[in-house]
Amino acid sequence: MVQAYILIQTEVGKASTVAESIAKIPGVIQAEDVTGPYDVIVRAEADTVDALGRMVVAKVQQVEGITRTLTCPVVHI
Repeated sequence: MVQAYILIQTEVGKASTVAESIAKIPGVIQAEDVTGPYDVIVRAEADTVDALGRMVVAKVQQVEGITRTLTCPVVHI
């Protein structure tokens, strides 16, 4: 299982709507709107890195109101 944090920037005033939409995507563990340089932080999981990438590109990035994403895979050192 691969997990990652997805840091999301949104259009002004869209953070709450974006977080609610993303929370419904299969594989998303948590989606919260936050303050700072990013507007929404998501924790997601998938079986493989490729599946995680497909989720981000095909589902997360398609949510209306998102302007930029940064995916940060979790590592266990």
